[in-house]
Order: sequence, then structure tokens, then C-alpha cells
Amino acid sequence: MSVIKVGTSSWADQTLVRSGWYPRAANTPSGRLDYYAGKFPLVEVDTSYYAVPTPETTQGWVEATGDDFTFNVKAYRLFTGHPTPVATLPADLRPSGGPARIRRRDLPPAAYDELWRRFRAALAPIAAADRLGAVLLQFPPWLARGEAARRRIAELADRCRPWRVAVELRHGSWFDGTAALETLAFLREHGLTNCAVDMPQGHPESVPPILIATADLAMVRMHGHSTAWAGGDKEDRFRYAYADRELGIWSELLTELAGQADELHVLFNNCCAGQAQRDAERLAGLLTAGRVPAGAERSSRR
Repeated sequence: MSVIKVGTSSWADQTLVRSGWYPRAANTPSGRLDYYAGKFPLVEVDTSYYAVPTPETTQGWVEATGDDFTFNVKAYRLFTGHPTPVATLPADLRPSGGPARIRRRDLPPAAYDELWRRFRAALAPIAAADRLGAVLLQFPPWLARGEAARRRIAELADRCRPWRVAVELRHGSWFDGTAALETLAFLREHGLTNCAVDMPQGHPESVPPILIATADLAMVRMHGHSTAWAGGDKEDRFRYAYADRELGIWSELLTELAGQADELHVLFNNCCAGQAQRDAERLAGLLTAGRVPAGAERSSRR
């Protein structure tokens, strides 16, 4: 029987901290992570997209959680082709002069390889503790389907091996008509998890939630359906509360998807003032059918 793990795409964003979801006693970073891990078996590390953490930081995450807790880690944005502020790079790897935001082509090959070495070093404590679920490669909405893009995805995945890799594609060309079958075949051939997304439709960067597993790990990220997706700031884009009916439908769809893989990760990314945590708890309560309720209160681990 497949394992279904439900969690959220952050445990430390400021709107969550201010929302009152954490008790007053959980007033330190490690205390909040400890409390979160008592509620959920899974979290997505979002901060690694903005800057590569240190091994000391990730070791602290391991020590704040139990043996059955899982971290999915989002890859640093420079790796996946997003414009990256130079200031977020380690000081000794920052190119001198030039623009304030760079892309991969702006970094010398030796510095790029070293950045990957440090990213892998940061993940090593999590992997050594057998807590690393997958590395998430979230590609920008302008990465269109094509042979060059496929080579790039495969190259980045190879840099993550032997860890599991999930791929979130955000350009409609990957899933337009018969292209969806080709995309899924490509991911399956390379042993990559198809990261399906629930998101607003009808926008240039919209992709449909393709609920087909391409590896032993399946993954769904729940972005919500905010009406402010186009043109809104980040908080407004993800300000959305799932209705009971929506979560009921999703519980059935996810149960079916779980039957295609050994493990299913469901991450709520409607991170605004604790809404992701509330929705994740509600969904976990619906995912029964003989499975362990992934979001239920969990026993003490220490």
C-alpha cells in the first residue's frame, strides 16, 4: 500500500509565524520546526531556492525532527534558470561588476560547479539521516518544451543523483495535446518525478494538473486558485482557502494517484497566514481508506 505524506511548502514564513498557528512556546526556529514536525510528516524547504543553506543549518533541521520526518528541498533558483540576485550567492563566488541579477551563463563554470558542490554539501546531513525525500527542480514559466530544454533537465537531474528528483514544469507547451505523453515518457525514462500542480488556469504560465506518476515517488503541489494570480504580489497570488468540496474531490484523486507509486507527497503552497497548514490538516483527515492519516497528530519522537 502506498504511503501518502501531506505537508506544506514552508514552516517559517513570516505570515505563518504571525498568524498564531504556532503556540507561544514555539518561539525559536528549532522550536517551530519541532512543533511543525509533530503535526506533519513532510515539509518542502523553500528557503534553499533563495540561497544555498549551510550544512550547519540543515544539520539543525535534522536534529529538530524525528526519524520519520521528510524534507523535500527546492533547488537554488540559479540552477533552474531564474534571474538570481548576486547578493544571494556566497561572497567568494559572486562575479565582480556586472548586473545585480544574473543567470547561469553569467557565472564562470568553476564557480557554478562549486555552487553545486555547496548545495550538495548542504543536503548531505539530511540525506545521511535518511530524511531527504526529493530535490525539486522548479523551472520558470518561460522554459518551453524542446530538445535543449530536455537536455538541461537531464543534466541538472544528474547533478542531484543519487537523490530522487522531482520536476515542476510551468510552460504549457509541455502538456499541450500529445506533447503531454511525450513529456511524461521523458520523465519516466530518466526516473524523474512528475510534479503535478493545482493552480489557476487560463494564464500564460498555467499548466494542468497531470496526475500520472512517472517514478516511484509521486508529487502534487497545491497552489490554490487565487483570482489575483495575474498581477498580484506573491502573498495575494497564494491567498486561497480550499473549500471542503475541493478537498473531498482531491482526496479521491490523490488516493488514485497513490496507487501508481510507492509514495505520494502532497504539498500545500497556499502559504498565507497559516492557510496551507489548515488545509493540509483537513486533507490529511480525509485521506483514510486504510492509510495512515498523514497529517494527524503524531507521537513524540524524542
